Amino acid sequence: MNQTETSPSETPPAGRARVRLLVMNAALGPLDYTVPPSLDVEPGSVVIAPLGPRQVTGIVWETERLPGAPVPFAKLRPILDVMPVPPLSAPLRRLIEWTADYYCASMSSVARMALSSGAALRGGGSITEYRLTGEDPGRMTPQRERALDALQGEQGTIRELSALSEVSEAVLRGLVNAGALEPVQVDIDRPYPAADPAHAPPALNDGQQAVADRFVAAVAERRFAPFLLDGVTGSGKTEVYFEAVAEAIRSDRQVLVLLPEIALTENFLKRFEARFGVAPVVWHSNQKSSERRRAWRQVASGSAQVVVGARSALFLPFARLGLIVVDEAHEISFKQDDGVRYNARDVAVMRARFEGAPVILASATPALESLQMAEAGVYEKLDLPARFGGANLPDIAIVDLREQVPPRGRWIAPPLVEAMRERLDRGEQALLFLNRRGYAPLTLCRNCGYRFQCPNCSAWLVEHRLSARLACHHCGHEVPSPEACPECGERDCLTACGPGVERIADEVSQIFPEARTAVVTSDTLSNPEKIGAFVDAAHAGAIDVIVGTQLVTKGYHFPELTLVGVIDADLGLEGGDLRAAERSYQQIAQVAGRAGRAKKAGEVMIQTRHPEAPVIAALAAGDRDAFYAAETEARRHAGAPPFGRWAAIIVSSEDEAEARDAARAIGGAAPRMDDLAVYGPAPAPLSLLRNRYRYRLLIYARRSAALQDTLRNWLGSLAFPSGVRVGIDIDPYSFV
Repeated sequence: MNQTETSPSETPPAGRARVRLLVMNAALGPLDYTVPPSLDVEPGSVVIAPLGPRQVTGIVWETERLPGAPVPFAKLRPILDVMPVPPLSAPLRRLIEWTADYYCASMSSVARMALSSGAALRGGGSITEYRLTGEDPGRMTPQRERALDALQGEQGTIRELSALSEVSEAVLRGLVNAGALEPVQVDIDRPYPAADPAHAPPALNDGQQAVADRFVAAVAERRFAPFLLDGVTGSGKTEVYFEAVAEAIRSDRQVLVLLPEIALTENFLKRFEARFGVAPVVWHSNQKSSERRRAWRQVASGSAQVVVGARSALFLPFARLGLIVVDEAHEISFKQDDGVRYNARDVAVMRARFEGAPVILASATPALESLQMAEAGVYEKLDLPARFGGANLPDIAIVDLREQVPPRGRWIAPPLVEAMRERLDRGEQALLFLNRRGYAPLTLCRNCGYRFQCPNCSAWLVEHRLSARLACHHCGHEVPSPEACPECGERDCLTACGPGVERIADEVSQIFPEARTAVVTSDTLSNPEKIGAFVDAAHAGAIDVIVGTQLVTKGYHFPELTLVGVIDADLGLEGGDLRAAERSYQQIAQVAGRAGRAKKAGEVMIQTRHPEAPVIAALAAGDRDAFYAAETEARRHAGAPPFGRWAAIIVSSEDEAEARDAARAIGGAAPRMDDLAVYGPAPAPLSLLRNRYRYRLLIYARRSAALQDTLRNWLGSLAFPSGVRVGIDIDPYSFV
C-alpha cells in the first residue's frame, strides 16, 4: 500500500489507511475513503467506492495534488474493490491535471476520457459474439433478408449486429434459433499480432534518410523532443516517420499515431501493414464495444505496440509510450468543440513531455502556431521540400469566374470542363473539390418564398438528393424531401439554391455521361468498408471523376489522378472566422497535393471571384512562405494567436431570456485588466443549436495575462439558473 496519510491528531484504526479519490462526478470534488486490509492500492488504482446507496468509480490520487480538508477517520467509509486493471501511470495523471487546468475543465471530465471503456475495467475473460453460418434460415422475411445481407463477414454481439444491420435483436435471435447465426466465444485479452520492424523497409532518398535518422536517434534517447516535420504533399512524410515507429518497436516501446479523420484510417492501415506485416491497433468512436475493450486492455498491459486513432486515443493508459505522431497536424478536427474543448495537437505535445518521449507533428501546411514554435526554437523543424520518387508539384492555374462564367444553372467553368475532357480522353482521373455536403445548401419555394429551416437550430436544411432527405448538419434533424411546399401547398415549386457536391456530381454526369463518378463525403463513406471499397475502386481505375469535400484533401494517393478542380475557392473565406485565410490556404493546398503524385504531371485549377485575395495569389504563385509571412505579420499586428491569447465563453439555455440574462451578467462582472479585453456578449452566429439559445463572449488577452485563473475567478463568483450552461473554450477555432 503506497499511499497513506493520517492527521497528526488522530490514530487510524489498525490496518486502515486513508486515500483520496478523484470520482467520476464533477459536482462532488475529491472524496476520502479508507482502505480495508484485504485491498492493496496505489496512486492511479481504479477502485469502486460507496456513495450513499450507490457505488461510484474513482481513481486513487496523490492527496497533496487534490486539495481538500481531511475528514475524520470515524466518518470515512471503506472502498469496496480494486478494478482488475493496471493503475493509471503518473505521466497520464499529470496529463489529466494539465488538461483540466489549461482548458478550464473538471479533472473528472478529463479522467473519464482515460476510462473510456467501462467494459475494459471489469477485467478479462471471454464474451459471446455471433457470425453467419451460411445455413438457410427457412422462413424469410424482409428483416431477415436485410440482416443476412448486412452481416456478411461480420462478427459481434447481438446488440452490435442489430445496430449494424438495422434490424431488431429479436430478429437476430430468431436467426440464431434457425441456425443461420452461431455463437463464438471470444477471448477479450487475446494479444494482437506483433509488428515486424524489419518486414519491408523503404528505400529512402538522402533527404528522407537524414530526417529518419534524426527521428530514430530521438526515440533511442528516450527523452522529450518535439519535432515539426514540414514536407510538401507526396514527399514521403509517412515513410520517414515509420522509421521512428520501427525503432520504438525494436526498443519495446509503444507508439501512438493520431489521425484527424476516421476516414483516413483505412488507407493508413494498408500502408502500415505493407511496411510492418500486420495492421496496427485501431481506436475511434465507431468501433464495436468489444473492440474498444480489447484495445484498451492491451494498451494498458503494454502488449499493443502501435495504436492509430482519433484524438481520444491521447488519453489511453499506455504502459510504455515511446513515440507520438500527429499526422496532418494542422487539421481543425483535432480541436474538440464540446465537452472538454481541447486541441489534440497541443495535448499530444504535453503527453510526450510528461512521458519523456519524442513527438512528431507532420504536415504539408503546418499551423501558424507550430511554425512560430519552430522559429522560437521550441520545436525542431525538419523539412522534406521535394516529392518522393522524382514526382513534381502540380501546375496551378486560376479561373476567374467573373470572366470565365459557367453556363446558367452550372458551376463548372468552361476551362475546367475542357481540362476534364482532356484527362478523361487520356484515361486519367480528375478530382473536383467543394467543401459542402449534400445537393444544395438551401431549398425554397418559388411560389411563396418559404425556406426550409431546422426546427432545432438557426440553420437551413440541406437537401441530400441521394437519400431524398433534408438534413441539418448541426443537430442531425432530418425530414423526407417533400413533393409540395408545406406553406402554400404548391407542388413542383421547390428550388435548390447553390451547389453541394451531389449537385456538382450531377453536373459532371450531364456533361460527361460516360464518366464514372464517385461522391466522397462523410455521408457516403460512413464506415471502413465503404472507404476501403472507394480506395480500391479508385486504384483500379474504376472511377473517372471524384467529387468530394475536405475528406479527400488529405491522405489519399491515386497515381492516375492528374487534375484537381476547386469549384469555389472563396467559400472558406466567408463567415468571419479569424483563421479563415490560413485554413483556406491549408485546405486548397492539401487538395491540390492530390494531383500528379506519380509519374504523370498534375494540374490544379482554382475557380474564384477574388483572384486578387492574398490566399489565392499565394496559391497561384506557389509561394507558401510569402503567405505565412504576411499572415504572421497580420496576427502580430492584431495581437492574435500565437502572439496573443483568445478564449470564448458560450452561454446556452432552452429559454432565450434566461440565456441572454446570464450572458449579460457575465459581461457585467467582467474583470477590468490592462492585459485583457472582453467583447460581447452577443448572440452567437448559430444562435439556436439543438433547441438551445446561445450567446458568446470573446476574450482577448496578452501572453502575460493569467487567462485561465482570471476566467475561473470571474465565473466562479457568479450563480446561474439550473437550465443555463456556461462553457469555456480556450484557444477557440470555431466562432459559431
